[in-house]
Amino acid sequence: MSTKIPIGPFHIGLEEPIYFKIDLEGETVKNVDMINGFVHRGIEYLAMQKNFFQNLILTERVCSLCSNNHPFTYVMAVEKIAGIEVSRRANYLRVVADEVKRIASHMFNLSMLAHLIGFHSLMTQTMEAREIMQDIKESIWGNRMDMSANTISGVKYDLDEGQIEYILKRLDELEPQVDEIIDIYFNHKIVKARTVGVGVLPKEDALRLGVTGPTARGSGVNNDVRVKAPYAAYDELKVNVILEEGGDVHARTKVRWREVKESIRLVREAITNLPEGPVVLDKRPHIPAGEAVTRSEAPRGELIYYLKTNGAQKPERMRWRVPTYMNWEALRVMIPGNKLSDVAVIFNSIDPCISCTER
Repeated sequence: MSTKIPIGPFHIGLEEPIYFKIDLEGETVKNVDMINGFVHRGIEYLAMQKNFFQNLILTERVCSLCSNNHPFTYVMAVEKIAGIEVSRRANYLRVVADEVKRIASHMFNLSMLAHLIGFHSLMTQTMEAREIMQDIKESIWGNRMDMSANTISGVKYDLDEGQIEYILKRLDELEPQVDEIIDIYFNHKIVKARTVGVGVLPKEDALRLGVTGPTARGSGVNNDVRVKAPYAAYDELKVNVILEEGGDVHARTKVRWREVKESIRLVREAITNLPEGPVVLDKRPHIPAGEAVTRSEAPRGELIYYLKTNGAQKPERMRWRVPTYMNWEALRVMIPGNKLSDVAVIFNSIDPCISCTER
């Protein structure tokens, strides 16, 4: 006997506002339809009412967990149009800010996974370890979420020896905790029972749908923008791409944890090899007429910005494509064939951001 079940748009089991219409046969999902559009804020229109520097603040507020990548990708577009060359030191500092955000973002998503499978002590342990990254953000950038690290032609902050020593000390505290937690996520029977073989996205479907970020890399697709199209200092720091072949929730979990380890390595390497030089240009640059497309690897995947200018102080057109937009359709492959109780777990495994997508 088939049954239709609605979940959402606002539901305790969903991290984001989305409406699932699910066809069930017994406890097994036969088909799923997804409806969004509950948090549209008109930010793209607003961006064209603000000048280039005001848009640094606006783009940072598209999404709290990707809040460094949005202004980072935006300033790269402005700099491309204006022909601005950013100093090596500023590029290294941009990488530091970005990888710190990636660690915190991944650990938040992974703690939500523990919550959704009912392993609440593991969720608490993950969030407590993540607090180290929140402390670093607050100490260095003055805020636990929006860091305001980037500006046009460089960054707004520098690191002195004391700050570098502090970051290294806190990472030394974090890493053994991460190793201990990883062992639980990878091997504990409760985690494996709820994630292994659940929400499978085969590699051919990942390629066909063009999914991005850890969602793709969990299906064996090497698509890391930091490696495929290096920007800032990533060509010098050499990112190790993390790949898993399973394609299920467990594989995507393993990708994120291994990326946390890789980001810790990148932050250490960037701050211990920080080049000398200025962090920003002395004069405010003029932004001429032109067009640019730039992209970066946000925690959720590839983030693309399109910017068109006409020589005035405001963008003529700005548009962006976010990772969730590409990962969204993969849910139609991942969810059918699984149990109703797995829907929220699978949804969480693409690290959805409806705030980015609908903006």
